[in-house]
Amino acid sequence: MTIKKLSAALLLLALSAITATAQQAEPLRLTLDECLRIALNENPTIKVAQMEIERVDYSRREVLGQLLPEISFSAQYSRSLAIQTVYMGDQSFKMGRDNSYTTGFNATIPLVVPQLWKSLKLSDNQILQNVEAARASRLSLVNQVKNAYYALLLAQDSKKVIEENHKTAQFNATVFQKKYELGIASEYDVLRANVAVTNLEPSIIEAENSITQLKLQLKVLMGMDVAIDIEPEQTLDAFKSQMYNHSAAMGASLIDNTSLKQLDLKTDYLNKALEAQKAAWWPTLVGGVNYMWNSTSMGSPFKNFKWNPYSTASLSLSIPLFTGGQRLNKQRQAEIAVREMRWQRENLERSLQSQVIAPVDHINKSLKQVESNAAGVAQAVKANDIMQQSFKIGSGTFIQLLDTQDALMAARLTYYQAIYNYLVADSDLELLLGNAPLANYTSPDEVPAPTTIHTVKTLFDFKSK
Repeated sequence: MTIKKLSAALLLLALSAITATAQQAEPLRLTLDECLRIALNENPTIKVAQMEIERVDYSRREVLGQLLPEISFSAQYSRSLAIQTVYMGDQSFKMGRDNSYTTGFNATIPLVVPQLWKSLKLSDNQILQNVEAARASRLSLVNQVKNAYYALLLAQDSKKVIEENHKTAQFNATVFQKKYELGIASEYDVLRANVAVTNLEPSIIEAENSITQLKLQLKVLMGMDVAIDIEPEQTLDAFKSQMYNHSAAMGASLIDNTSLKQLDLKTDYLNKALEAQKAAWWPTLVGGVNYMWNSTSMGSPFKNFKWNPYSTASLSLSIPLFTGGQRLNKQRQAEIAVREMRWQRENLERSLQSQVIAPVDHINKSLKQVESNAAGVAQAVKANDIMQQSFKIGSGTFIQLLDTQDALMAARLTYYQAIYNYLVADSDLELLLGNAPLANYTSPDEVPAPTTIHTVKTLFDFKSK
Protein backbone atom coordinates (compact mmCIF):
# COMPACT_ATOMS: atom_id res chain seq x y z
CA MET A 1 0.00 0.00 0.00
CA THR A 2 2.88 2.38 0.78
CA ILE A 3 4.42 1.76 -2.64
CA LYS A 4 1.05 2.39 -4.31
CA LYS A 5 0.56 5.66 -2.42
CA LEU A 6 4.09 6.77 -3.32
CA SER A 7 3.49 5.91 -6.99
CA ALA A 8 0.22 7.86 -6.99
CA ALA A 9 1.93 10.88 -5.43
CA LEU A 10 4.71 10.77 -8.02
CA LEU A 11 2.13 10.51 -10.80
CA LEU A 12 0.28 13.56 -9.51
CA LEU A 13 3.54 15.50 -9.34
CA ALA A 14 4.38 14.46 -12.90
CA LEU A 15 0.97 15.52 -14.16
CA SER A 16 1.25 18.85 -12.34
CA ALA A 17 4.64 19.38 -13.96
CA ILE A 18 3.19 18.59 -17.38
CA THR A 19 0.38 21.10 -16.81
CA ALA A 20 2.78 23.78 -15.60
CA THR A 21 5.08 23.16 -18.57
CA ALA A 22 2.16 23.34 -20.98
CA GLN A 23 0.97 26.62 -19.49
CA GLN A 24 4.46 28.16 -19.47
CA ALA A 25 5.32 26.95 -22.97
CA GLU A 26 4.84 28.85 -26.16
CA PRO A 27 1.23 29.71 -27.06
CA LEU A 28 -0.62 26.95 -28.82
CA ARG A 29 -0.77 28.00 -32.47
CA LEU A 30 -3.91 26.78 -34.22
CA THR A 31 -5.15 26.94 -37.78
CA LEU A 32 -8.81 27.49 -38.54
CA ASP A 33 -9.32 23.82 -39.40
CA GLU A 34 -7.76 22.75 -36.10
CA CYS A 35 -10.04 25.12 -34.20
CA LEU A 36 -13.05 23.65 -35.99
CA ARG A 37 -11.98 20.08 -35.24
CA ILE A 38 -11.53 20.85 -31.56
CA ALA A 39 -14.86 22.69 -31.35
CA LEU A 40 -16.85 19.93 -33.08
CA ASN A 41 -15.36 17.33 -30.74
CA GLU A 42 -15.47 19.19 -27.43
CA ASN A 43 -18.15 21.89 -27.50
CA PRO A 44 -20.85 21.03 -24.89
CA THR A 45 -23.67 22.05 -27.24
CA ILE A 46 -22.57 19.44 -29.75
CA LYS A 47 -22.33 16.77 -27.06
CA VAL A 48 -25.85 17.59 -25.84
CA ALA A 49 -27.19 17.32 -29.41
CA GLN A 50 -25.55 13.91 -29.78
CA MET A 51 -27.05 12.77 -26.48
CA GLU A 52 -30.48 13.85 -27.71
CA ILE A 53 -30.09 11.46 -30.65
CA GLU A 54 -29.28 8.63 -28.26
CA ARG A 55 -32.23 9.55 -26.03
CA VAL A 56 -34.72 9.43 -28.90
CA ASP A 57 -33.23 6.14 -30.07
CA TYR A 58 -34.00 4.65 -26.66
CA SER A 59 -37.50 6.09 -26.94
CA ARG A 60 -37.93 4.27 -30.25
CA ARG A 61 -36.78 1.02 -28.64
CA GLU A 62 -39.37 1.60 -25.94
CA VAL A 63 -42.13 1.77 -28.56
CA LEU A 64 -40.68 -1.26 -30.35
CA GLY A 65 -40.84 -3.18 -27.07
CA GLN A 66 -44.63 -2.82 -27.08
CA LEU A 67 -44.77 -5.18 -30.07
CA LEU A 68 -43.00 -7.94 -28.14
CA PRO A 69 -44.68 -10.36 -25.70
CA GLU A 70 -45.16 -9.11 -22.18
CA ILE A 71 -44.59 -11.76 -19.53
CA SER A 72 -45.35 -11.30 -15.86
CA PHE A 73 -45.45 -13.37 -12.70
CA SER A 74 -48.17 -12.87 -10.13
CA ALA A 75 -49.08 -14.30 -6.75
CA GLN A 76 -52.14 -13.70 -4.58
CA TYR A 77 -53.23 -14.87 -1.13
CA SER A 78 -56.57 -14.27 0.53
CA ARG A 79 -58.01 -15.40 3.89
CA SER A 80 -61.69 -15.75 4.51
CA LEU A 81 -62.77 -13.84 7.60
CA ALA A 82 -66.23 -15.39 7.41
CA ILE A 83 -67.00 -18.41 5.24
CA GLN A 84 -69.93 -17.93 2.87
CA THR A 85 -73.30 -19.45 3.79
CA VAL A 86 -75.24 -21.22 1.05
CA TYR A 87 -79.00 -22.01 1.29
CA MET A 88 -80.72 -24.93 -0.38
CA GLY A 89 -84.37 -24.84 0.51
CA ASP A 90 -84.72 -24.64 4.25
CA GLN A 91 -81.25 -26.00 4.82
CA SER A 92 -78.07 -23.92 5.02
CA PHE A 93 -74.43 -24.87 5.14
CA LYS A 94 -71.00 -23.26 4.94
CA MET A 95 -69.04 -23.38 1.69
CA GLY A 96 -65.43 -22.38 1.11
CA ARG A 97 -62.05 -22.58 2.78
CA ASP A 98 -60.03 -20.35 5.01
CA ASN A 99 -57.00 -19.88 2.76
CA SER A 100 -56.81 -19.32 -0.99
CA TYR A 101 -53.59 -19.11 -3.01
CA THR A 102 -53.12 -18.27 -6.68
CA THR A 103 -49.79 -17.92 -8.50
CA GLY A 104 -48.46 -18.28 -12.03
CA PHE A 105 -47.28 -16.66 -15.25
CA ASN A 106 -49.18 -14.43 -17.66
CA ALA A 107 -48.16 -13.57 -21.23
CA THR A 108 -49.79 -11.18 -23.71
CA ILE A 109 -48.74 -10.40 -27.24
CA PRO A 110 -50.20 -7.80 -29.61
CA LEU A 111 -51.17 -9.46 -32.89
CA VAL A 112 -52.95 -6.70 -34.81
CA VAL A 113 -52.20 -3.20 -33.49
CA PRO A 114 -52.26 -0.74 -36.46
CA GLN A 115 -51.87 2.41 -34.37
CA LEU A 116 -48.80 1.02 -32.62
CA TRP A 117 -47.25 0.10 -35.96
CA LYS A 118 -47.70 3.68 -37.14
CA SER A 119 -46.19 4.98 -33.91
CA LEU A 120 -42.93 3.23 -34.79
CA LYS A 121 -42.64 5.41 -37.89
CA LEU A 122 -43.12 8.47 -35.67
CA SER A 123 -40.16 7.35 -33.55
CA ASP A 124 -38.03 6.88 -36.67
CA ASN A 125 -38.90 10.40 -37.77
CA GLN A 126 -38.00 11.83 -34.35
CA ILE A 127 -34.55 10.30 -34.63
CA LEU A 128 -34.09 11.91 -38.06
CA GLN A 129 -35.24 15.26 -36.65
CA ASN A 130 -32.69 15.04 -33.85
CA VAL A 131 -29.96 14.07 -36.30
CA GLU A 132 -30.76 17.12 -38.41
CA ALA A 133 -30.94 19.30 -35.29
CA ALA A 134 -27.46 18.05 -34.34
CA ARG A 135 -26.23 18.91 -37.84
CA ALA A 136 -27.75 22.37 -37.47
CA SER A 137 -25.87 22.82 -34.18
CA ARG A 138 -22.62 21.81 -35.89
CA LEU A 139 -23.22 24.19 -38.80
CA SER A 140 -23.97 27.04 -36.40
CA LEU A 141 -20.85 26.25 -34.36
CA VAL A 142 -18.68 26.18 -37.49
CA ASN A 143 -20.03 29.60 -38.43
CA GLN A 144 -19.38 31.01 -34.96
CA VAL A 145 -15.84 29.60 -34.78
CA LYS A 146 -14.99 30.90 -38.26
CA ASN A 147 -16.33 34.38 -37.53
CA ALA A 148 -14.50 34.50 -34.18
CA TYR A 149 -11.27 33.32 -35.82
CA TYR A 150 -11.58 35.88 -38.63
CA ALA A 151 -12.34 38.65 -36.12
CA LEU A 152 -9.24 37.65 -34.13
CA LEU A 153 -7.12 37.80 -37.30
CA LEU A 154 -8.54 41.23 -38.13
CA ALA A 155 -7.80 42.52 -34.63
CA GLN A 156 -4.22 41.20 -34.73
CA ASP A 157 -3.49 42.51 -38.22
CA SER A 158 -5.01 45.88 -37.32
CA LYS A 159 -2.88 46.01 -34.18
CA LYS A 160 0.25 45.31 -36.23
CA VAL A 161 -0.59 48.12 -38.64
CA ILE A 162 -1.21 50.58 -35.82
CA GLU A 163 1.96 49.50 -34.02
CA GLU A 164 4.03 50.03 -37.17
CA ASN A 165 2.62 53.52 -37.50
CA HIS A 166 3.23 54.06 -33.78
CA LYS A 167 6.89 53.08 -34.14
CA THR A 168 7.29 55.48 -37.06
CA ALA A 169 5.64 58.24 -35.03
CA GLN A 170 7.96 57.54 -32.09
CA PHE A 171 10.97 57.70 -34.40
CA ASN A 172 9.80 61.03 -35.81
CA ALA A 173 9.22 62.38 -32.30
CA THR A 174 12.77 61.37 -31.27
CA VAL A 175 14.25 62.98 -34.38
CA PHE A 176 12.41 66.26 -33.82
CA GLN A 177 13.37 66.30 -30.16
CA LYS A 178 17.04 66.07 -31.12
CA LYS A 179 16.59 68.72 -33.82
CA TYR A 180 14.90 70.98 -31.31
CA GLU A 181 17.78 70.55 -28.91
CA LEU A 182 20.14 71.51 -31.74
CA GLY A 183 17.99 74.52 -32.57
CA ILE A 184 17.00 73.40 -36.09
CA ALA A 185 13.37 72.49 -35.29
CA SER A 186 10.57 74.42 -33.66
CA GLU A 187 8.76 73.52 -30.49
CA TYR A 188 5.57 73.17 -32.53
CA ASP A 189 7.17 70.36 -34.56
CA VAL A 190 8.12 68.55 -31.35
CA LEU A 191 4.62 68.91 -29.90
CA ARG A 192 3.01 67.84 -33.16
CA ALA A 193 5.20 64.71 -33.30
CA ASN A 194 4.43 63.80 -29.67
CA VAL A 195 0.70 64.27 -30.24
CA ALA A 196 0.91 61.87 -33.21
CA VAL A 197 2.41 59.26 -30.87
CA THR A 198 -0.15 59.66 -28.10
CA ASN A 199 -3.08 59.63 -30.53
CA LEU A 200 -2.19 56.07 -31.57
CA GLU A 201 -1.78 54.60 -28.08
CA PRO A 202 -5.54 54.29 -27.27
CA SER A 203 -6.05 52.42 -30.56
CA ILE A 204 -3.31 49.94 -29.60
CA ILE A 205 -4.85 49.38 -26.15
CA GLU A 206 -8.28 48.92 -27.71
CA ALA A 207 -6.88 46.39 -30.19
CA GLU A 208 -5.18 44.46 -27.37
CA ASN A 209 -8.44 44.32 -25.41
CA SER A 210 -10.27 43.09 -28.50
CA ILE A 211 -7.67 40.37 -29.06
CA THR A 212 -8.01 39.20 -25.45
CA GLN A 213 -11.80 39.06 -25.65
CA LEU A 214 -11.81 37.32 -29.02
CA LYS A 215 -9.36 34.67 -27.78
CA LEU A 216 -11.61 33.97 -24.81
CA GLN A 217 -14.63 33.75 -27.08
CA LEU A 218 -12.83 31.35 -29.41
CA LYS A 219 -11.69 29.13 -26.52
CA VAL A 220 -15.22 28.99 -25.11
CA LEU A 221 -16.57 27.97 -28.52
CA MET A 222 -13.93 25.24 -28.72
CA GLY A 223 -14.73 23.95 -25.22
CA MET A 224 -11.14 24.73 -24.29
CA ASP A 225 -9.56 25.61 -20.95
CA VAL A 226 -9.41 29.41 -20.89
CA ALA A 227 -6.08 29.27 -19.02
CA ILE A 228 -4.31 27.93 -22.12
CA ASP A 229 -2.85 30.62 -24.35
CA ILE A 230 -3.58 30.30 -28.05
CA GLU A 231 -2.45 32.13 -31.17
CA PRO A 232 -3.86 31.90 -34.69
CA GLU A 233 -1.51 30.17 -37.08
CA GLN A 234 -2.86 32.02 -40.13
CA THR A 235 -3.31 35.63 -41.20
CA LEU A 236 -5.92 37.37 -43.31
CA ASP A 237 -3.45 37.53 -46.20
CA ALA A 238 -3.23 33.73 -46.12
CA PHE A 239 -6.94 33.50 -46.94
CA LYS A 240 -6.74 35.96 -49.83
CA SER A 241 -5.30 33.39 -52.23
CA GLN A 242 -8.22 31.04 -51.48
CA MET A 243 -10.91 33.63 -52.05
CA TYR A 244 -11.01 33.56 -55.83
CA ASN A 245 -11.00 29.79 -56.31
CA HIS A 246 -13.67 29.37 -53.68
CA SER A 247 -15.79 32.14 -55.16
CA ALA A 248 -15.66 30.57 -58.61
CA ALA A 249 -16.91 27.22 -57.26
CA MET A 250 -19.56 28.75 -55.02
CA GLY A 251 -23.17 27.68 -55.58
CA ALA A 252 -26.46 28.91 -54.19
CA SER A 253 -28.54 25.74 -53.86
CA LEU A 254 -30.74 25.43 -50.79
CA ILE A 255 -30.90 21.63 -50.98
CA ASP A 256 -28.78 21.29 -47.82
CA ASN A 257 -30.35 24.16 -45.90
CA THR A 258 -30.99 22.83 -42.42
CA SER A 259 -34.12 24.93 -41.79
CA LEU A 260 -35.80 23.48 -44.88
CA LYS A 261 -34.71 19.97 -43.98
CA GLN A 262 -36.03 20.28 -40.44
CA LEU A 263 -39.33 21.68 -41.73
CA ASP A 264 -39.62 18.78 -44.23
CA LEU A 265 -39.00 16.31 -41.41
CA LYS A 266 -41.64 17.98 -39.27
CA THR A 267 -44.08 17.81 -42.18
CA ASP A 268 -43.31 14.12 -42.62
CA TYR A 269 -43.84 13.64 -38.88
CA LEU A 270 -47.27 15.27 -39.09
CA ASN A 271 -48.18 13.06 -42.06
CA LYS A 272 -47.21 9.99 -40.07
CA ALA A 273 -49.14 11.32 -37.06
CA LEU A 274 -52.17 11.68 -39.35
CA GLU A 275 -51.76 8.05 -40.43
CA ALA A 276 -51.59 7.05 -36.76
CA GLN A 277 -54.84 8.92 -36.09
CA LYS A 278 -56.53 7.13 -38.97
CA ALA A 279 -55.26 3.81 -37.63
CA ALA A 280 -57.22 4.46 -34.43
CA TRP A 281 -60.36 3.47 -36.40
CA TRP A 282 -59.02 -0.05 -37.07
CA PRO A 283 -59.68 -3.10 -34.86
CA THR A 284 -56.97 -4.49 -32.57
CA LEU A 285 -56.32 -8.11 -31.70
CA VAL A 286 -54.32 -9.20 -28.66
CA GLY A 287 -53.42 -12.78 -27.68
CA GLY A 288 -52.89 -14.03 -24.17
CA VAL A 289 -51.63 -17.17 -22.41
CA ASN A 290 -51.41 -17.93 -18.71
CA TYR A 291 -50.26 -20.87 -16.63
CA MET A 292 -51.41 -20.74 -13.04
CA TRP A 293 -51.48 -22.78 -9.81
CA ASN A 294 -54.07 -22.49 -7.06
CA SER A 295 -54.43 -23.97 -3.64
CA THR A 296 -56.97 -23.82 -0.82
CA SER A 297 -56.66 -25.00 2.77
CA MET A 298 -58.29 -24.81 6.16
CA GLY A 299 -56.68 -23.63 9.35
CA SER A 300 -53.07 -22.47 9.26
CA PRO A 301 -52.04 -20.61 6.08
CA PHE A 302 -48.58 -22.21 6.22
CA LYS A 303 -49.49 -25.88 5.76
CA ASN A 304 -51.89 -28.26 4.05
CA PHE A 305 -51.03 -26.94 0.55
CA LYS A 306 -52.65 -28.74 -2.39
CA TRP A 307 -51.52 -27.09 -5.62
CA ASN A 308 -53.57 -27.60 -8.77
CA PRO A 309 -52.26 -26.26 -12.09
CA TYR A 310 -54.43 -24.83 -14.86
CA SER A 311 -53.76 -22.85 -18.06
CA THR A 312 -55.74 -20.79 -20.56
CA ALA A 313 -55.23 -19.17 -23.95
CA SER A 314 -57.27 -16.22 -25.15
CA LEU A 315 -57.82 -13.79 -28.00
CA SER A 316 -59.10 -10.28 -27.36
CA LEU A 317 -60.64 -8.36 -30.26
CA SER A 318 -61.44 -4.67 -29.86
CA ILE A 319 -63.46 -2.81 -32.52
CA PRO A 320 -63.81 0.94 -31.94
CA LEU A 321 -67.36 2.07 -32.64
CA PHE A 322 -68.05 5.40 -31.01
CA THR A 323 -65.94 7.69 -28.81
CA GLY A 324 -67.94 10.91 -28.96
CA GLY A 325 -66.16 12.15 -32.11
CA GLN A 326 -62.73 12.29 -30.45
CA ARG A 327 -60.94 10.33 -33.16
CA LEU A 328 -62.55 12.31 -35.97
CA ASN A 329 -61.65 15.66 -34.41
CA LYS A 330 -58.05 14.57 -33.76
CA GLN A 331 -57.77 13.46 -37.38
CA ARG A 332 -59.05 16.81 -38.64
CA GLN A 333 -56.57 18.65 -36.43
CA ALA A 334 -53.74 16.60 -37.92
CA GLU A 335 -54.95 17.33 -41.47
CA ILE A 336 -54.98 21.08 -40.80
CA ALA A 337 -51.47 20.90 -39.28
CA VAL A 338 -50.17 19.20 -42.46
CA ARG A 339 -51.68 21.91 -44.67
CA GLU A 340 -50.18 24.61 -42.44
CA MET A 341 -46.70 23.12 -42.82
CA ARG A 342 -47.00 23.25 -46.61
CA TRP A 343 -47.66 26.98 -46.50
CA GLN A 344 -44.86 27.49 -43.98
CA ARG A 345 -42.40 25.69 -46.24
CA GLU A 346 -43.35 27.80 -49.22
CA ASN A 347 -42.90 30.97 -47.20
CA LEU A 348 -39.59 29.78 -45.70
CA GLU A 349 -38.16 28.80 -49.08
CA ARG A 350 -39.07 32.19 -50.53
CA SER A 351 -37.49 33.94 -47.54
CA LEU A 352 -34.28 31.89 -47.77
CA GLN A 353 -33.94 32.58 -51.49
CA SER A 354 -34.08 36.29 -50.76
CA GLN A 355 -31.54 35.89 -47.94
CA VAL A 356 -29.06 34.21 -50.31
CA ILE A 357 -28.94 37.29 -52.52
CA ALA A 358 -27.41 39.57 -49.86
CA PRO A 359 -24.30 37.52 -48.95
CA VAL A 360 -23.65 36.59 -52.58
CA ASP A 361 -23.77 40.27 -53.52
CA HIS A 362 -21.60 41.12 -50.52
CA ILE A 363 -19.05 38.49 -51.53
CA ASN A 364 -18.81 39.78 -55.09
CA LYS A 365 -18.43 43.38 -53.91
CA SER A 366 -15.85 42.37 -51.31
CA LEU A 367 -13.75 40.67 -53.99
CA LYS A 368 -13.68 43.88 -56.00
CA GLN A 369 -12.99 45.90 -52.89
CA VAL A 370 -10.04 43.68 -51.90
CA GLU A 371 -8.46 44.20 -55.32
CA SER A 372 -9.08 47.94 -55.17
CA ASN A 373 -7.72 48.20 -51.62
CA ALA A 374 -4.64 46.14 -52.50
CA ALA A 375 -3.86 48.63 -55.25
CA GLY A 376 -4.56 51.46 -52.81
CA VAL A 377 -2.10 50.01 -50.28
CA ALA A 378 0.60 49.75 -52.97
CA GLN A 379 0.04 53.38 -53.94
CA ALA A 380 0.02 54.50 -50.30
CA VAL A 381 3.33 52.68 -49.67
CA LYS A 382 4.90 54.35 -52.71
CA ALA A 383 3.57 57.78 -51.72
CA ASN A 384 4.91 57.31 -48.18
CA ASP A 385 8.36 56.31 -49.47
CA ILE A 386 8.48 59.40 -51.73
CA MET A 387 7.42 61.68 -48.89
CA GLN A 388 10.03 60.12 -46.57
CA GLN A 389 12.75 60.96 -49.06
CA SER A 390 11.33 64.44 -49.65
CA PHE A 391 11.21 65.08 -45.93
CA LYS A 392 14.81 64.01 -45.46
CA ILE A 393 16.05 66.50 -48.08
CA GLY A 394 13.79 69.24 -46.74
CA SER A 395 11.38 69.53 -49.67
CA GLY A 396 8.45 68.07 -47.72
CA THR A 397 6.83 69.30 -44.52
CA PHE A 398 6.17 67.29 -41.40
CA ILE A 399 2.40 67.75 -41.88
CA GLN A 400 2.66 66.18 -45.33
CA LEU A 401 4.66 63.30 -43.86
CA LEU A 402 2.02 62.67 -41.19
CA ASP A 403 -0.72 62.76 -43.81
CA THR A 404 0.99 60.10 -45.95
CA GLN A 405 1.62 57.90 -42.91
CA ASP A 406 -2.02 58.21 -41.82
CA ALA A 407 -3.15 57.47 -45.36
CA LEU A 408 -0.97 54.33 -45.46
CA MET A 409 -2.35 53.11 -42.15
CA ALA A 410 -5.93 53.74 -43.27
CA ALA A 411 -5.31 51.94 -46.59
CA ARG A 412 -3.94 48.86 -44.82
CA LEU A 413 -6.75 48.78 -42.29
CA THR A 414 -9.34 49.09 -45.06
CA TYR A 415 -7.62 46.31 -46.99
CA TYR A 416 -7.78 43.90 -44.04
CA GLN A 417 -11.36 44.94 -43.34
CA ALA A 418 -12.32 44.07 -46.92
CA ILE A 419 -10.80 40.57 -46.61
CA TYR A 420 -12.58 40.10 -43.28
CA ASN A 421 -15.91 41.22 -44.79
CA TYR A 422 -15.53 38.66 -47.58
CA LEU A 423 -14.68 35.82 -45.19
CA VAL A 424 -17.60 36.59 -42.86
CA ALA A 425 -20.03 36.86 -45.78
CA ASP A 426 -18.74 33.57 -47.16
CA SER A 427 -19.13 31.91 -43.74
CA ASP A 428 -22.68 33.24 -43.36
CA LEU A 429 -23.58 32.01 -46.85
CA GLU A 430 -22.13 28.60 -46.01
CA LEU A 431 -24.36 28.47 -42.91
CA LEU A 432 -27.38 29.50 -44.96
CA LEU A 433 -26.75 26.88 -47.64
CA GLY A 434 -25.81 24.24 -45.06
CA ASN A 435 -22.91 22.93 -47.14
CA ALA A 436 -20.05 23.18 -44.64
CA PRO A 437 -17.74 20.13 -44.96
CA LEU A 438 -18.47 18.81 -41.45
CA ALA A 439 -16.92 15.43 -42.22
CA ASN A 440 -13.52 17.14 -42.59
CA TYR A 441 -13.65 18.32 -38.99
CA THR A 442 -15.12 15.35 -37.12
CA SER A 443 -12.64 12.55 -37.77
CA PRO A 444 -12.34 10.32 -34.68
CA ASP A 445 -8.56 10.22 -35.12
CA GLU A 446 -8.25 13.96 -34.54
CA VAL A 447 -6.80 15.26 -31.31
CA PRO A 448 -9.52 16.49 -28.91
CA ALA A 449 -9.54 19.84 -27.20
CA PRO A 450 -7.19 20.22 -24.19
CA THR A 451 -9.77 20.07 -21.42
CA THR A 452 -7.76 17.75 -19.12
CA ILE A 453 -4.13 17.26 -18.16
CA HIS A 454 -3.82 14.29 -20.50
CA THR A 455 -5.25 16.06 -23.52
CA VAL A 456 -3.16 19.16 -22.84
CA LYS A 457 0.00 17.10 -23.17
CA THR A 458 -1.41 15.20 -26.17
CA LEU A 459 -2.25 18.36 -28.06
CA PHE A 460 1.12 19.98 -27.38
CA ASP A 461 2.87 16.78 -28.52
CA PHE A 462 0.67 16.72 -31.61
CA LYS A 463 1.58 20.32 -32.49
CA SER A 464 5.27 19.68 -31.90
CA LYS A 465 5.22 16.90 -34.48
